[in-house]
Amino acid sequence: MKFRAVRIASLGYALPDQRVSSLEIEARIEPLYRRLGLSQGRLELMSGIAERRLWPKGTRPSSVASQAGERALLAAGIDRQRIGLVVHGAVCRDFMEPATASVVHANLGLAPEAQAMDLSNACLGFVHAMVHAAGLIEGGFLEAALIVSGEDGGPLVEETIQYLGRETGIGRKELKAAFSSLTIGSGAVAAVLVRDDSKAGHRLQGATLRAATQHHELCSGGPQAGSAGPLMETDSEALLEAGIELARETFERFCTEHGLTSEGVDRFITHQVGSAHRRMLLQALAIPQGRDFVTYPTLGNVGSVSLPITLAMADEAGEVRAGDRVALLGIGSGLACQMLDVRW
Repeated sequence: MKFRAVRIASLGYALPDQRVSSLEIEARIEPLYRRLGLSQGRLELMSGIAERRLWPKGTRPSSVASQAGERALLAAGIDRQRIGLVVHGAVCRDFMEPATASVVHANLGLAPEAQAMDLSNACLGFVHAMVHAAGLIEGGFLEAALIVSGEDGGPLVEETIQYLGRETGIGRKELKAAFSSLTIGSGAVAAVLVRDDSKAGHRLQGATLRAATQHHELCSGGPQAGSAGPLMETDSEALLEAGIELARETFERFCTEHGLTSEGVDRFITHQVGSAHRRMLLQALAIPQGRDFVTYPTLGNVGSVSLPITLAMADEAGEVRAGDRVALLGIGSGLACQMLDVRW
């Protein structure tokens, strides 16, 4: 899939003030660690995540997504009445219905003609929404679109800590399955996409998708019976292995479709999972470490927010420069992998 008239006009993001370290989390499950003979520091050592941000209890995804959306609209400098579509692409939602995007639509005062919808696809929701909107813009159906995502990892982290503390039969196997849940963070991000036939920067030039849905059982989450909140079970090793192979296959196809090689990518921005994922992914794709940008040490895994907020922070830090060929790689449980070709 290629685009010739789609520009990323702006990015905006919001982060919680509260920082929760991996050591703080481990202190709360210290009795389990002691019983299993595990030492403090294991969580950061294995994941590379020193801390994550968490919203105050009761924060609605629509509220923080609206904050990020407002910042993106102001940065884009366009009349918000030009927005013809707003999509909320997060895992987290305010409620099952109506769409969380409808709350964002109201909060931001978008035009009555603007569509509002949610798009759910695990950690790929935001980039999938970008591609969906880009296709409508490229086809002349939209002039501009706003993609938002508000993720609140707090309930998952808290319920996982409670589960590990109250269940008497927890062993190393159960702790391993719950480990990924302790790496989750919170944040919000937004992007404004516009129709632009000029050669101005931040061009969204194309996208490549590949799925490996035979692995859909490797990571699953949701409310569990007898639980106060959501729980997630992950076969981390199998998921990592299958995800890296899927990413390799997707990157090969991406390079073929968009005339690229690993040497031709100036900046490589990925969904942030942790240190092992980063190391294996860059090795599999022959991408030097200095060509990527990381946020997982201080943000953890922020679900659908992770990839776009990393791009926004790389741009803010001056690590993405005008004219750079930027490859965005998102991956989500399911499994699916989406890559975007951007000329910054």
